[in-house]
Amino acid sequence: MISTSTIREKMELYVQLVNKRDIKAILELYAADATVEDPVGVEPLQGIEAISRFYREGLGQSEASAEQTGDVRTTISGEGAIPFQVKVTFEGRPCVITVIDVMQFNDDGKITSMKAYWSQDNLEVLA
Repeated sequence: MISTSTIREKMELYVQLVNKRDIKAILELYAADATVEDPVGVEPLQGIEAISRFYREGLGQSEASAEQTGDVRTTISGEGAIPFQVKVTFEGRPCVITVIDVMQFNDDGKITSMKAYWSQDNLEVLA
């Protein structure tokens, strides 16, 4: 079983990599058959190819930055949650999205599931 400290480290690293827009390193955090549901409620993406396309078309096409806004919460069953903000340009306007990502990890420390909890209510257009 993956340790809670490893979960915490991996989740904090994920936000740092999003901030750097390091798609290659982000993808290395995922298991080959992982799923991504971003935001929760859309059809989940399955497999590293679909997840790669998601990051390349989203993060790779923006000037996004990310900052962790609270502590990682972990479980003894291989899951964790992390609050953070993503600053992006949306329709030519600077915005900030407040997100909580929930991730599940396998015993090898790879993400098997990522769910991003946010909606229009969590998107703020900056002046």
